[in-house]
Formats: sequence, C-alpha cells, structure tokens
Amino acid sequence: MPVLTRLIPSPVVVDIRDGALDDLGSVLADQRISSAGKLAVAISGGSGARLRERLAPALPGATWYEVNGGTLDDAIKLADAMKSGHYDAVVGLGGGKIIDCAKFAAARIGLPLVAVATNLSHDGLCSPVATLDNDAGRGSYGVPNPIAVVIDLGVIRQAPPRFVRSGIGDALSNISAVADWELANREKGEQIDGLAAAMARQAGEAVLRHPGDITDDGFLQVLAEGLVLTGIAMSVAGDSRPASGACHEINHAFDLLFPKRAASHGEQCGLGAAFAMYLRGAHQESAFMAEVLRRHRLPVLPQDIGFSVDEFVQVVEFAPRTRPGRYTILEHLDLNNDEIRDAYADYAKAIGS
Repeated sequence: MPVLTRLIPSPVVVDIRDGALDDLGSVLADQRISSAGKLAVAISGGSGARLRERLAPALPGATWYEVNGGTLDDAIKLADAMKSGHYDAVVGLGGGKIIDCAKFAAARIGLPLVAVATNLSHDGLCSPVATLDNDAGRGSYGVPNPIAVVIDLGVIRQAPPRFVRSGIGDALSNISAVADWELANREKGEQIDGLAAAMARQAGEAVLRHPGDITDDGFLQVLAEGLVLTGIAMSVAGDSRPASGACHEINHAFDLLFPKRAASHGEQCGLGAAFAMYLRGAHQESAFMAEVLRRHRLPVLPQDIGFSVDEFVQVVEFAPRTRPGRYTILEHLDLNNDEIRDAYADYAKAIGS
C-alpha cells in the first residue's frame, strides 16, 4: 500500500537562539545555500549597518548593499544592482522592510534568500509574500520562502520594544484569521487546509497564553517560533489565508484611509483581531485577547493609536474593499455604519474602555 504524503515548503535551516549570529558564517557555508561563499547582503542604514562590522570578517565573499526603504522601487533597484554579481544567495539582514525588499529582489533574479531578522515586528520574515509600498499604496507580492531563517535573540532584545510588540499583535491575529477561514468554509464552501490552519492557530495561541513579556527570553523564543510557523503555514496553504482575515482587512483600511497616521502593522492587526472576535460572538475570547494585548502595551481601542470612534467606524466599513473576494466576519455580517458604531460601543464596554 503506498504511503501518501506531501512535501511542506519550509526553510532548510531555522536557527532561533541567543548568539545565533555568531554562527551565521557556518549556516551560509551550507552547500545547499552557498557553494562558493558569494553572497549579496542587503542591509538597512540602521541596525543592519551596525551589524556589518560584526559580521563582515565571517563573510569574506559577501558584497553589501544598503537599502534605503521598503518600496517596490527600492526592491527593483536592489535586484538590478545584484543581478550581475553571480551570487549564490541573497541575505536580508534587518527589519521587515529590508527582508521584504531582499525577498522580492532574490525572487526577481532567481536566487535563494536567507532571512536574518533584527526585530520581530511581523510574520513576514518567513512568509512567501513580500509587502512593499508602491504608487497605489501597498502591495503584496508572491515570492519563494526563505531558504534559511536566523534570529538572534540577543539582537532582538536590542530592537525598539514597539517593533517587538508589533509582532505580538500580528501573531495573535492568527486566531481571528483562522476563525474567518473556517467561517468561509462553512458559509461559502471555501477549501480549508487543516494543517496550515492548525499551525497558524497554535502559533497564535502559544503567544496568547504565554505568561512572559518581551523582557523574557522564553517569551521571545515562543514569539519568534510563532512568527516563523505562521510564515510556513502560509506556504502550506499557498495563500495568506491562515494569517489574514478581518484583522488584516482592518489593518489595510487604516493604511489606505490614513496613510500618514497609521500605526504599525501588528498594532492595527491586534486591535482588528480583538474587535473581529467580538463581532463573531466570541466575547470571552475577545476580552481575553484584549487583556493580553493590554498587558503587552498594545492598543485595543482606536483612541489608543490616535483615532476617533468615527474614524474607526469608517475603517471597518471600508475594510472589506481592501481584499475583494476574501470572506470574513465583516463580509458575513455586512454591517452599516450605525450597526458598526453600536457593535463598537458594545465591544468597548465589554473590554473596559
């Protein structure tokens, strides 16, 4: 009898620990990554540039490229600069913007990407998606998964706390996103991948229920692993569905309607997830999620990030238009402005405004 299996797209190396950067040279020397040691390293002008001095001696065959921002143009310029270098692999060293630029550039020139994260701001460090600003606002571009992921918890502890807290909000939003996926399965017959859903939900639940905070190495380990597992879950599904539902529609609406005032990705996703959980009638789960977000000093109400109730109602009303064809609790309820306002008042009362 044949044994039926499927291959899961995942990195060949995942190294998450204190001091992981000290062994980056040996990771990159893996024959599956770089046979000749010819590497293109994309860095930011901030944390990446500071780490260059530390890492350069261990990467003698590397060429370093400084990336100025996180736009589509930046990623295309990076690819154009690297394409004539005959490299074995691209290394993205920095925060989310740098890694997304490096992912896009590596895909454009047909090279594997090694993601070396210096903060944990969102789940994109291991996802098959590069999110880049463009002339229309912000776009998501399909790319291969990183071939390796390296996260040094010692470096993460030095990142601005707000960036790490943003990753918490993004991880917790998995719980709401998977619930939306299950809703679409029930109501619309949308196919759901049980393995991808389980991976994403458990990643979110592990962060939700961990008693530590960003000063705790054990919590940082769980958060980093959760964000990596979320990226792999998206690869398993072949889509962002395991990690993107009403929570991310609300996030995108903030970005599109108020581009100069929007908060971080994870802050908006966490707030959107807590509200979406309330909308679907999961009131206890919503209250617990809000409690955990508050404990991590993340927003749970629009005024926490400088928005009025009227603006939040506008955001929620607009949110379904950000992902046409995606079915979430927002599309299911199809609330008008007055109904959104009433639901928000109930939510704010339930979680304690």
